Amino acid sequence: MIQVKASKLHWNYFLALEQDLEVTSRYIEFCEPNLKVFSIEFAHLLLASASEVDVLAKCICEIIAPGEARDNINDYRLNTAREENLPVRVGPGNALGPNPAYSTKINALKIHIPRYGLAFIPWENWSKGKNPEWWRCYNNVKHQHNQYFHEATLQNAVNAVGALLIMNYYYYRLNPTAKKPRSGCQTRGPYVTRQLDPQSTFMRLPENYYEQLLSVTI
Repeated sequence: MIQVKASKLHWNYFLALEQDLEVTSRYIEFCEPNLKVFSIEFAHLLLASASEVDVLAKCICEIIAPGEARDNINDYRLNTAREENLPVRVGPGNALGPNPAYSTKINALKIHIPRYGLAFIPWENWSKGKNPEWWRCYNNVKHQHNQYFHEATLQNAVNAVGALLIMNYYYYRLNPTAKKPRSGCQTRGPYVTRQLDPQSTFMRLPENYYEQLLSVTI
């Protein structure tokens, strides 16, 4: 019998964009010399990913700072910085609380593209009190693409999709409707990514955020 689960709308959208990004790697090699290459497809990925980041950032801010302003990227940065570490829903009544095992801040979380040996931190500028460069380029391309089309680059597209992966992780980690981990569980990272099915394959969070398969020697 086929089991029907509630659709994870935001995660499914990310997977679609990740797949679109992966397709572009057949035509543009993902490497340092090509990071400034720009195209219509990279513009599509930048615009779509950053727009979805905007949606999820609002949801995250509403969870961790209910009632506070969440109208723009500056509000998102200030609200997510309120906690030393973003809380998770654990303990009695699924209440918000810290999780020391997987408490990496948004601005420090690294994204990897293992196939091409690339790693980057999409929200790194938030640690400096500034907004990401790819976000500025997103707004330029969105509102004045006749003048700033050259900013629809591989680098900005990759950062926007990576930022969306991070926002998905934190949204589903904080989501009050998420299934709770078993009592005393200190593997929140793998627990959250296990719920995000199917997993992303082209773009990855740090490997300790996933369940590790045991290798068996025969």
